[in-house]
Amino acid sequence: MQTKNNKLYLGGLPAEDLLEEHGSPLYVYEEDKLREQVRKLFQALSYPRVKLLFACKANPNIEVIKVLNSEGMGIDAVSPGEVKLALLAGVNPEEILYTGNNSSEQDFKEAMAHRVLCTIGSLSQIDKYGKLFPNTKIAVRINPDVGAGEHGHLITGGPDSKFGIYYDQVDEIKHRAARHGLKIAGIHSHIGSGILDTATYIKAMNMVTKTAKEFEELEFVDFGGGIGVPYRPDQQEIDIKGFGEDVSTLMRVFARDYGSEIEFRFEPGKYVSSQAGFLLAAVTNIKTNPKHKFVGTDTGFNHLIRPTMYGAYHHILNTTNMEGEKEKVLVAGNICESGDLFTRDEDGPVDREIPRIKEGDVLAVCNAGAYGFAMSSQYIMRPRPAEVMVGGGKSRLIRRRETFEDLIATQKLQKV
Repeated sequence: MQTKNNKLYLGGLPAEDLLEEHGSPLYVYEEDKLREQVRKLFQALSYPRVKLLFACKANPNIEVIKVLNSEGMGIDAVSPGEVKLALLAGVNPEEILYTGNNSSEQDFKEAMAHRVLCTIGSLSQIDKYGKLFPNTKIAVRINPDVGAGEHGHLITGGPDSKFGIYYDQVDEIKHRAARHGLKIAGIHSHIGSGILDTATYIKAMNMVTKTAKEFEELEFVDFGGGIGVPYRPDQQEIDIKGFGEDVSTLMRVFARDYGSEIEFRFEPGKYVSSQAGFLLAAVTNIKTNPKHKFVGTDTGFNHLIRPTMYGAYHHILNTTNMEGEKEKVLVAGNICESGDLFTRDEDGPVDREIPRIKEGDVLAVCNAGAYGFAMSSQYIMRPRPAEVMVGGGKSRLIRRRETFEDLIATQKLQKV
């Protein structure tokens, strides 16, 4: 991302030109940023046996997965569809870990049909899986009694979380696994999302490794994802070098005490892809009332739901006027619901200072590379945007824009 002559450039191309070429609204991903984030994390972790799995629920585009796999990442899949997607992208089955939630028998069967290791997150599901596939390997998801995240909906550890088997049920985990001849190859955990505090992450890791010591002959310990990125201008990047040093020290101590240099895994999603992505949209309307100035766009929460769902902050740029005088506005979408605002928090609308906007300008919603298109919908029969990858002054279409025909493709039309 660069600013030149008061304009925003992505991957060496003017954002306005990208919209003109590919249509509006548009998701844009900077390939160099994707690669940079992966390399930073690998370089920060000095422990010799580290595997990074991309949490592809953050961005399930095949070309994004290909780029990250070429940098050495495997895939953290949470549905059979994501398993198939990773395989289609050329990821080897042994580089994929399927960690479902409330999985059905069919979910397990589909993962095992592709020889993908499954993570089990409840005692009853150990029995379900064991009856289907006795004498095989599994990983077990532990709830470490620690949870953290940028929003309550994103906390996936602790007593209020539905995820994992509570850490104090190790004996029962072993008993049920033994009943079916299952070898526990790995311990898995995940405490939340958007964590910028290294101390919280280390606290959870300590709890997970303490539990891991109660299992014999583990092949890996997986700490999940959760490493955050700054969304607000006043937030600081996580000290990834310091994080890597602290984490690597913890892993070395565990390996020494455990008596084996086992593999450690992390499953970053947001950290890798969020900052690489932007949602571009055209300004279609501007109006005022006694309280606010509204800037209307040709996109909405059907394309990026995080502000409406979580009250999440996404920085917004006027790509047409990057350095102009700022004014307070509310940026709104084109969905017929009052919550369809990109400038809001959990309590409602929040004015945002943005360089002066006029109709026809192009806005960029930042940090849209994770949980953007992935959580989009076809609400009110509006098609989802195209996606493009940019880099080196070139763009390539990696997902075409949907059409009306796509919206009704699965409906059975009856003759009247």
